[in-house]
Amino acid sequence: MNTISEELNVNNTPLAERMRAQSLDDFVGQKHIVGKDSLIRRALKVNRLGSCIFYGPPGVGKTTLAFIIANSLGLEYQKLNAVSSGVADAKKVIEQARSHFELTGKSTVLILDECHRWNKAQSDSVLEAVERGYITFIGTTTENPHISMTPAIVSRCRIFKFLPLAVDDIKDALIRAIKDKLRGYGRLNIKADMDAINHIAMFSNGDLRSAYNALELAVTTTPLGKDNAIHIDKLVASQCIQQPVISVDENLYYDMLSAFCKSLRGSDTDAALYWAERLIKAGCDPLLICRRLIAHASEDVGMADSNAALLAMVAMNAVKNLGMPEGNIPLAHAIIYVCEAEKSNSVIVALNAAKHDAEFNPDDNVPEHLKNYHYDIDNPPEYKYPHDYGGYVKQQYLPDKLKDKVYYVPSNNGREKGMIRKKTRNK
Repeated sequence: MNTISEELNVNNTPLAERMRAQSLDDFVGQKHIVGKDSLIRRALKVNRLGSCIFYGPPGVGKTTLAFIIANSLGLEYQKLNAVSSGVADAKKVIEQARSHFELTGKSTVLILDECHRWNKAQSDSVLEAVERGYITFIGTTTENPHISMTPAIVSRCRIFKFLPLAVDDIKDALIRAIKDKLRGYGRLNIKADMDAINHIAMFSNGDLRSAYNALELAVTTTPLGKDNAIHIDKLVASQCIQQPVISVDENLYYDMLSAFCKSLRGSDTDAALYWAERLIKAGCDPLLICRRLIAHASEDVGMADSNAALLAMVAMNAVKNLGMPEGNIPLAHAIIYVCEAEKSNSVIVALNAAKHDAEFNPDDNVPEHLKNYHYDIDNPPEYKYPHDYGGYVKQQYLPDKLKDKVYYVPSNNGREKGMIRKKTRNK
């Protein structure tokens, strides 16, 4: 029986690489970064983007966008991986970039994958080249650069946060790959069930590379049928994405997730355990249940019993490290704890109120006594060091317009009962 591997006489370039977007117009997702009138589109039109750092989860287009930018600017580019490169590699690229700049007046784009892996010495080696214009630095990383990278390089870059791709975006990309005659599988007779495409898209966790790899595995390992077509059904899809087939339709799946969450909030332990088990039996990833549990432990239990959030995190760690079915025991333990705990939504109420004021009062000044004055400044405003007053002293921390705002209001449940906030104690 023939397989598609025998039918195709093509190079071994992976599908994900062949389908890599070539321009902003065929770039998948990230509309907040590359959409109409976005900063990147405007900057490319005037050839003035400058150095950038792209950070976000794997398979969401960070490196692809870096290549598109280099090509759109018409610049030479060099690509390094921070895991395998060092100062010597950076200096070689910089020297070539300097010579190129002196000859043409154009900078060279340095695309550095996993840029958070460079240490201070490696990062500092490109600073002068960036400042002089020899190098336009584009780093890609899965880590938050404000935490994982040296401030010197971060301060010279614009930071763009990439998000996991939406299921619909991944579905569209998979369908395009099946139909594309030049880069995809459009020359083949492929019959892919829509629920198979949906399954791959749903369980790729926003990672387009993972979705392409699953499709490629499905196509290259599925025998030709009697009609000389490659049939990809939901079972094949589940094997290739390594997630079991969800045995319920999509609407029921999300309805059960909703029922699980509402049972947690409603303190119905029996119902929450039942819906969790229904979801697991249907093929739901237990880690998804853990993520929902963690969110509700803070949203619906919160300060009434902070141990709920800790136990939910323990459950996720157990599911990750023990696997199933052993991990199901601590997961059930955490579900019961969250359900039986006293409830308080004071955390989410406080968060939403603070987010609202932060959004609509973005220009409020930092109070003078809280500013970062250096020791050599004469007569800085008085800042009261709380530990000089026994651990707490009343003083203004919010901007003037918001100085009397109270976001966090304890409930009368659990450990919040009877709590009197220091901020409001003397009012």
